[in-house]
Parts: sequence; C-alpha cells; structure tokens
Amino acid sequence: MLTRGGYVMIPLLILSIITIMLIVERTLFWVGVNGKTTLQRLTRLNHALRTGDAAMVRGLVADDNTPYGRVACRLVEEGANDAVALEAVEAQRGRLDRFMVTMSTIITAAPLLGILGTVLGIIQSFELLGGRSTLTDPTSVAGGIAAALLTTAFGLVIALVTIFPYMSFRGQASRAMGRLEALVAAGQEGDRRTGRDATECEAAVACTV
Repeated sequence: MLTRGGYVMIPLLILSIITIMLIVERTLFWVGVNGKTTLQRLTRLNHALRTGDAAMVRGLVADDNTPYGRVACRLVEEGANDAVALEAVEAQRGRLDRFMVTMSTIITAAPLLGILGTVLGIIQSFELLGGRSTLTDPTSVAGGIAAALLTTAFGLVIALVTIFPYMSFRGQASRAMGRLEALVAAGQEGDRRTGRDATECEAAVACTV
C-alpha cells in the first residue's frame, strides 16, 4: 500500500501510529480515573468533605493520584474557598484534556492528506495521457488513479478510527469536570459546616461563662 499510494502514505502511516498510541494511553487513563474503585472512593471523599472530616479525606487521598484525589487534597489542606477551588480544578484540566487537540487535528488532517495524495496521483495519471509518447496500455492510467485513491481511503479510515474514541474521551472529561465541581461544592459545604459548628461552640462557652 505504501508503494502504490505514494509518498503521502508515509505521513498517513505516522498519523495512524500516533492515533493508536494516543487511544491506548487515554483509554488506560480513563479506566483508572473512572473505574469502579475510584468512583467508590469518590463517593466517600464527597461525604468526608461535606462533613468536614479532614482526617478521613487525608486517608482517602494518601495513595490517590487521580484528579479527584489531587483536588480533594488541595481543598482540605488550603481550604475550599473559590480561589483555591478554581486553581485546583484548573490544575487538573490539562490531565483531563490531554492530547484532545492532537486527536482533533488528526481527525481533520488525515482526510486532507488523503485527498492531497489522490490529487497528486491523478495529476500523474493525466500527465501520462498528455505525454508525447504513445500510451499502449490504458489500464496503467486506471491503475494509477485506483492507487491514488488509496490515500483518500486510508485517510478516511484514520479519521473514523480516531473520531469515536475522541468523542468518548471528551464525554469522559466532561463528566470528570462535573465530579470535580461536586467535590468543590462538598468542600465548601464542609467549610461552612465546620465554621458554623465552631461558632456554636464559642457561643455555648460564652453562655456558660
């Protein structure tokens, strides 16, 4: 196929290899982030943050390298005010959206490269027809055009193989952002509850005195 499709098949082959690598990497990442065990831990994290149980949060995130664990750790260590929460969530956005721009570019570029290869192949075929030498075998022109169409087919295959995982990963990232926002809301509720409990205790002490 590389020989028949021409030089454009080389960048298309490179794009196909990159696509497979990115799909495997992102799949492993999202299996770890949104696996059953991680989501169960996330539920406990939400409860601990909501109740203001800092010790429980620290225990849950001790070995948690997921974005949820990182954000929860920042919230319990630095407080769940808007500035800290926004910074913590934005720090994890890069992990969630990693390689999304690359995959989007491949989806766009692969068919265009394929069309470019086809156009170049057709130009070469017409040069045979318009040449000064007599064309003894017309099938060579048809074969040249058929070979040129390989690049378009290969480019479309790459785009189709990439677009479905890409949309799935975007959906996973959107759901993960929603879960991070829920963590922030739970942390802020825990801060309010802890502050309210502390105020009530001070008021009780003052009344007793």
